[in-house]
Amino acid sequence: MTGNEALRSAIPRLAAAGVEGAPRDARALLAHATGIAPDRLTLHLADPLTDTALHAFDAAITRRAAREPVSHITGQRLFWGRSFRVTPETLDPRPETEMLVAEALVQDFATVLDLGTGTGCLLLSCLAEMPMATGLGTDIHPATLAVAQDNAHRLRLADRAAFALSDWFADIPDRFDLILSNPPYIAASEMPALSPEVRHEPERALTPGGDGLDAYRAIARGALAHLAPQGRLIVEIGPTQGRTVADLFAAAGLTDLRILPDFDGRDRVVTARAPTQ
Repeated sequence: MTGNEALRSAIPRLAAAGVEGAPRDARALLAHATGIAPDRLTLHLADPLTDTALHAFDAAITRRAAREPVSHITGQRLFWGRSFRVTPETLDPRPETEMLVAEALVQDFATVLDLGTGTGCLLLSCLAEMPMATGLGTDIHPATLAVAQDNAHRLRLADRAAFALSDWFADIPDRFDLILSNPPYIAASEMPALSPEVRHEPERALTPGGDGLDAYRAIARGALAHLAPQGRLIVEIGPTQGRTVADLFAAAGLTDLRILPDFDGRDRVVTARAPTQ
């Protein structure tokens, strides 16, 4: 069977399972199964597949038809132009989260803290673009931190990126020029409506339960004690949470509050700054 024939068989299977973008996903999984770079796959679609590649592709299509994310099957996801290792222990990096990196880079910083680092995509993307900076990524799960540490080594940033177990600011004594976080923010009532793909991700990375705001309350309580004077705080939010999160930060003494929309016009990021003193 050639690559073209394998795709013609696989795409209807994915479409019947309700997978949006079935042709795109089938091609990505074929590239993964054959070890061919995705941008070169078209050149090899007429080639016969080895038995090993065919079995690997069939297994990958079966997993995708069960609505497992492509990134969990391939073990990687692109973010800010770099490939990050992902596992079922980590939140899958998403394109809208790149907004935090873009906002972070509008001003120089020497030190950065990433709360709830997950794959490390925020911390490591910022450090890669700011060669003189150092940073710390925290999480409360050792298995998640191990993935972030591995990504730091893969991206050759381990000399500037440290990682620590901490429940938000609980075990962090230092102050930073920049604090970033993409915390769990989905309300408990919203969880049943999530797509099957999202439900494959760790629930703890999706929701804190209740109204979805507990993480922002914890961040608001500790931000001033961990930001340098005029230090910046940048967090991702759900599309209905902008004003509430901004109010939490303002009540905690933070200034220069802004709510930024994503490319779809939905509120996605809240930024704040510590006072001068």
